[in-house]
Amino acid sequence: MTKVAQGQNYVGAYRLLRMIRAGKACQIWEAVRELENERCVLKILRKEFWNDRDEVGLLKHEYFVGKDLDHEHVIRIYEFDIVRGTPFLALESFESLNLKQWLRENPEPDRALLASLIEQSALGLEHLHSHGWVHRDVKPDNLLVNSEGLVKLIDFAIAQKMRSGLGRLFGGKGKIQGTRSYMAPEQIRNEAIDFRADVYSFGCTIFELISGKLPFTGINADDLLQRHLKSPVPSLMALDHKVTEEMSNLVGRMMAKRREERPASMTEFLAAFRAMRLPLERRR
Repeated sequence: MTKVAQGQNYVGAYRLLRMIRAGKACQIWEAVRELENERCVLKILRKEFWNDRDEVGLLKHEYFVGKDLDHEHVIRIYEFDIVRGTPFLALESFESLNLKQWLRENPEPDRALLASLIEQSALGLEHLHSHGWVHRDVKPDNLLVNSEGLVKLIDFAIAQKMRSGLGRLFGGKGKIQGTRSYMAPEQIRNEAIDFRADVYSFGCTIFELISGKLPFTGINADDLLQRHLKSPVPSLMALDHKVTEEMSNLVGRMMAKRREERPASMTEFLAAFRAMRLPLERRR
């Protein structure tokens, strides 16, 4: 049994080094596991949420989803525990920006690097899907990239197991979850979803990475969701003249309103993407 260390600088066996960022419900800390002298990251629930069943449940669920994932493009999750009332996750240490931050720092990114980031992100999602999980919140914020250009998929708090049999016919229960700027139409309608919901969200992500713009915006939240449901997909070529027509069409298919018209999987997307020569750099 792990000995619980005393003082504000420790959570269980972990010594806190610095807070990386703070969110509404959690703080992210760089830490060291003392016995192994191993650096990691702790995702610690803020004190006001320690007794919040929903928030504690999200951390537990993220561990349950991530504990068996083992891929260079997916963040490793080591442990979930509650020490002296403090719920936390221990994760792989990965010094990085998320792709949203990276895009702000690289408004005109190198095209070969951008293509690599897209492929690596797709590989991480493919691995998650191979374990039967739909991420449900694919967006640039949930893809990390380090200074060497290595990408890792993060945040499995609302991931959902793919339903089989009759379960595929029925929608979800409770509130709709996800990020409005990237949500697939069937997710917005709270229908049963499959991997093609992530394909849609990844299409929105690619659109933003290439063009620097979101595919849809609205005057309010409801208007934005209606655009995902009904508005035609904008032309990526019209916003970025370097993109090939083939790549623009592929992103358009990924964002089709009807899931049947999208690539069926990340594997199918990767096959189409890899078959293109210089998809982000049109020949003159």
